[in-house]
Amino acid sequence: MKTDVLAFGAHPDDIELAAGGTIAMLTAQQKKVAIVDLTRGELGTRGSAAIRDKEAEASANLLGLSKRVNIDLGDGFFDINQKELLKVVEQIRYFQPEIILANAVADRHPDHGRGGALVKRAAFLSGLVKIETSVDGVKQAPWKPRAVYHYIQDNFIEPDFVVDITGFEEIKMKAIACFASQFYNPNSTEPETSISGPEFMQHIRARMVQMGRYISVKAGEGFTAGRPLGIANPLLFI
Repeated sequence: MKTDVLAFGAHPDDIELAAGGTIAMLTAQQKKVAIVDLTRGELGTRGSAAIRDKEAEASANLLGLSKRVNIDLGDGFFDINQKELLKVVEQIRYFQPEIILANAVADRHPDHGRGGALVKRAAFLSGLVKIETSVDGVKQAPWKPRAVYHYIQDNFIEPDFVVDITGFEEIKMKAIACFASQFYNPNSTEPETSISGPEFMQHIRARMVQMGRYISVKAGEGFTAGRPLGIANPLLFI
């Protein structure tokens, strides 16, 4: 299944929170975008894996994704080893993306940095001919994405580039709201967490404004590249 962009998240909702506007903008341009969730978020204080599965599906429909899958590596316990690297390689070879989006290189939640490192390493391995993978008994061809970019999450990281998501702020917020079990609900009887208060949504909106100011637009989402970005025409930069 050929896609333009494949976004990985350690947990369902990671991508919506940090790159939901970028995903919405791309699908509005008729780009093929898929999401792979590494875990079901089953260790989250609020909600459950089954609830979050349904929330992820609702967000996928809202964002217009080509496909969303969950490879269930184990919330909190997945690691960077051969078995789990190969599972990610299988997804990269299946979706054949030009660009991969992955978790932040480091963040408050340890799964985020580990998830980002797992995907980055798998993206390299995916292009190696001597690594063999198969899906449903069919051997996969190697696939090398053009780039891996890491979205910025809870902790502030200086961005290498910012995507203008002006006009897609509310779609992003609606996609986040699909994960109702995790975020502010004054009627919820579940325990409070660091992301369940109303101030967390204020933080998300403020981060969009903050990133947008870097490039003199209303709203943006920041990414790190890990290597210099190549351009053909500097006049195309904002």
